[in-house]
Amino acid sequence: MIRTKLLTAAMLFALMAPFVVACAPEEAEAPAAEAPAEGEAPAADAGACTDAIGCLEVAAGDKLKIAYMLVTGGSDKALGEDSRNGIELAIADMPQIAGHDVELTGEDSGCSAEGGQAAATKLAADTSLVAVIGSSCSSEARAGAPIISDAGLAMVSPSNTAPDLTDPAKHVAGYLRTAHNDEIQGKVAAEYVANELKLTKVATIHDGSPYAEGLVKVFTKNFTELGGTVVAAEAIGPDDTDFRPVLTQIAAAGPEMLYMPIFAKAGGLIVTQAQDVEGLGSTLKLMGADGLFNPDFIKAAGKSGVGMYLSSPDFSAFGSAYKDTFVPAYEAKFGTKPISSFHAHAYDAYNMIAAAIETVAVKNADGSLSIGRQALRDALFATNGLMGLTGNLTCNANGDCADPKIAVYQLTEDNLTNGEIPTDKIWPMGDDAMDAAAPADAPADAAPADATAGTGTPASTTP
Repeated sequence: MIRTKLLTAAMLFALMAPFVVACAPEEAEAPAAEAPAEGEAPAADAGACTDAIGCLEVAAGDKLKIAYMLVTGGSDKALGEDSRNGIELAIADMPQIAGHDVELTGEDSGCSAEGGQAAATKLAADTSLVAVIGSSCSSEARAGAPIISDAGLAMVSPSNTAPDLTDPAKHVAGYLRTAHNDEIQGKVAAEYVANELKLTKVATIHDGSPYAEGLVKVFTKNFTELGGTVVAAEAIGPDDTDFRPVLTQIAAAGPEMLYMPIFAKAGGLIVTQAQDVEGLGSTLKLMGADGLFNPDFIKAAGKSGVGMYLSSPDFSAFGSAYKDTFVPAYEAKFGTKPISSFHAHAYDAYNMIAAAIETVAVKNADGSLSIGRQALRDALFATNGLMGLTGNLTCNANGDCADPKIAVYQLTEDNLTNGEIPTDKIWPMGDDAMDAAAPADAPADAAPADATAGTGTPASTTP
């Protein structure tokens, strides 16, 4: 039986101190016990939780429950399915955490604020959960992350990229991500368009989502600083179907490129309908981002999408473990190559959570497990030097944990024929420029004190 032991209001008030106390018994009450083996959690008696926001207790032999909150249906399902596949591979490699088998459960969060709120409400009601991996889309997290956090849970996203989610003024306590911050992706796109393609006039479209709005804002700032001009800035609804009036307005402004970091449903329609608008047609260059980096968009765009530019994580920078071990394992288990951008980030999110649990979990004398919820959050934020598939993960005080490397890809006839995302980049981001693009970390004194949690390398993926 798995249960959560919450503190009374009086106890919680008494424990509101500058430092978080992990879930462990008071020293005077601790029973005599043999010293644990190296790397093993300490033994303790159940029933002595002193964690500031409560403890999760897992009975001997029961499973640890981790949930996903991802889009697994509709036009953007490839994004969430790809991340879920990464989680499943991580669990196959590390089926036990702190001596307990892992059970994966989850909710489809729909890639919308409404879906995120509904999924988060269901997950928050499950007091047996230890942590959540999600969400897929930033709109889901903006609505759902506060609910998850208020429930005392930690949430690690493999694919939220909107800058405001880790903005100190808006960040919620339990939220982290292994995905990049779009302060970086938007800068990469602007530099490619201005410096490599030598374009000076661009139009933009966003769909009102935090993801798309954030990317357009960052792109516009950096593109104009590089001497370019945004000649038209349009907004659409994610469920709109006729984009010809908007595209006609854009054509009148005479752009050389349309930058459209949106999602598959609207993206496919815009790309195909642009062919029918005078002044656009085949002469207008198109660029999207990782929200369009999936087979659903490639199919929807058809031949009209061939030649389109897309920014996304740089798979070639992930290293040999990704190419030689993870991808073959993915193909063996799911019968296809990775279908979107964030499978490796999801794998790393699971391993980051596992490392944090191993750090703070207390093994009780009766074989049960106690996990302080605030202690788990602190261990996640203290992640420092975790060698993941996507790079070296180190979290700052606002939950940005990625080792971000972004590349530009171009859709080809082969991608259309095979229905597969491109994997060969056409433009790498140099290390120096990437460092300059990265957002500044929070001051050192704002970071958690213990920066030792989560160090090490991920488990070796096997088919």
